[in-house]
Amino acid sequence: MTAGNRAEVTTMTSFFESLRDEGARFLDEDPSNRMGVAWGDERIWVNPLFGVARGDDPLFEALKNKVDEKHWLPAEAFSASPEGYKADPAELSVVSWILPHNPVTKKDNASCREMTSERWARSRIFGEAANAALRDHMTEFLRAAGCEAVAPMRLEGWTELKSERYVFASNWSERHVAHVCGLGTFGLCDGLITPVGKAVRIGSVVLRARLEPTPRPYTRYDEYCPFKTKKTCGACIGRCPAGALSAQGHDKMKCRAFLNGKTAPYVEEHYGFKGYGCGLCQTGVPCSSGIPLG
Repeated sequence: MTAGNRAEVTTMTSFFESLRDEGARFLDEDPSNRMGVAWGDERIWVNPLFGVARGDDPLFEALKNKVDEKHWLPAEAFSASPEGYKADPAELSVVSWILPHNPVTKKDNASCREMTSERWARSRIFGEAANAALRDHMTEFLRAAGCEAVAPMRLEGWTELKSERYVFASNWSERHVAHVCGLGTFGLCDGLITPVGKAVRIGSVVLRARLEPTPRPYTRYDEYCPFKTKKTCGACIGRCPAGALSAQGHDKMKCRAFLNGKTAPYVEEHYGFKGYGCGLCQTGVPCSSGIPLG
């Protein structure tokens, strides 16, 4: 590596670190990331993780087969911006982040057996609003630094898709993007098991910069799930109040019907706001706060 290349890597590493630190600062300071009500100033999301993938990583092309043929490549998402950005895939990087739930929220929800806790339901609805605000903020932060950037899930063209193989999909899956960015592998319930566990939300931005990619410490898409790899555990099956989990995997129709038909009315009646949530398969299980395999 030449001195010039070393300087470029150092500069890009510093740029990623500043981006990571700005994301953490935003979550720590912004009012959107607050539990509110009886819990006041408590943070919804704590200690985020960030990862990077190159815009031309072959796994992004593979998502067109694994998720849906309409799943965006990073360059496609980039060009779907209102500004109509254009870039060669090799010019782009994708930065993904993992937002872990407050440990108190996970403990609270782990004690539930049939319906979600109020903390979890608030985190699902208001916490995802904070995640959307983080997507917008990171995009604005990058653009202010002179770097063209988009948050794919905030684009008008982002959409949910009906999938013959997976029932529901989207043209930018935050979980799959995080997997490409070295941040985790999939579990039996389709949740992403990350170094800080499965009880998380996920976001990402695409930017015109060549950042150093995060090494992927796994070779299988389901490497961190003991049930998938060794047929052990399966704790999430017993935690699902909808009966949507089995040895065969995740029944998305049963899951969604339970969320819309059971938890949404429950949340409005008992917690006083419109929304839904469950998360029982993400709490009270060995992968809730870390990788269950050594």
